[in-house]
Amino acid sequence: MGEIEDLRVFLAVAHEASFVGASRSLGLPPPSVTRAVAGLEDRLGVQLFIRTTRKVSLTPAGAAFAARIEPLVTDLHRATDELRERQGDTAGLIRLNAPLLFGADPLPEIIAQFRILYPHVQFSVILSDAFVESVDDTFDMAIRISRASREVLSIWRKICRVDRVLAAAPSYLAAQGTPATPHDLEAHTCIAHDPLARSEVWELARGDQVERVRAGAALAANNAALMRGLARAGQGIVLLPRFMIQEDLASGRLVRILPDWEPPELWLTLYYPPLDRIPARLQLFSDFVERHVKGPGAFQTGGG
Repeated sequence: MGEIEDLRVFLAVAHEASFVGASRSLGLPPPSVTRAVAGLEDRLGVQLFIRTTRKVSLTPAGAAFAARIEPLVTDLHRATDELRERQGDTAGLIRLNAPLLFGADPLPEIIAQFRILYPHVQFSVILSDAFVESVDDTFDMAIRISRASREVLSIWRKICRVDRVLAAAPSYLAAQGTPATPHDLEAHTCIAHDPLARSEVWELARGDQVERVRAGAALAANNAALMRGLARAGQGIVLLPRFMIQEDLASGRLVRILPDWEPPELWLTLYYPPLDRIPARLQLFSDFVERHVKGPGAFQTGGG
């Protein structure tokens, strides 16, 4: 029995005024209780109890010692219980919703590396490009690339900014010309993200100048990878996160257009249900995602 446990036994004897009562309350054999108190007295070099055949009572030194250590022992046991609860909270299931593109890369590597550190965490992953700004009990966490949330029915955490760029294939630009101003986009084939809309309004800014243009949507898809594929095939102009077409821009497969004009910033954002306390496994995974996507070369959102 350790010294901290001996202190707990000592306090139990003091409260019960009985070695037998303390053994019952602690679920310990009476000899263990007696040895714990005797060992504590030996280490302290002071008598803590007056023992008679009728009762057990604290000595003045024992009473002063009990009054001093009781709040400390209580806090220590509370901290120990909280730590054990937190450690237990790192095991269990995370039900995750993420975009299809993020699910292809870098999510597999993130989950694999996280489970090396926390092997008792399981994942159930649903990939969907449907916009999510609030999370109910269907998921524990949703990862989205979106504008800053105004949703009050969920907890959200911005992880990093995601830059977007306008791009098209050289074959498209050779056939249709290269837009020189934002309003030139209205005469071009733009690949929209909303398949239910006949056109989309794209907002572009250069310094303090802001232009809103209606991009005709002869083509529309609710999947970023499909939009990228259509652009590669020379079917039109896309507005996509830079990280997903960075290699295409570097290889010349796609060409950035209107580089002086910037669309509104998006954020890689994590959404949680409205919980009183976020479970430790979710907090740990959130921190891990942030470290990964902000690491060198892991999730490029800038440059070029």
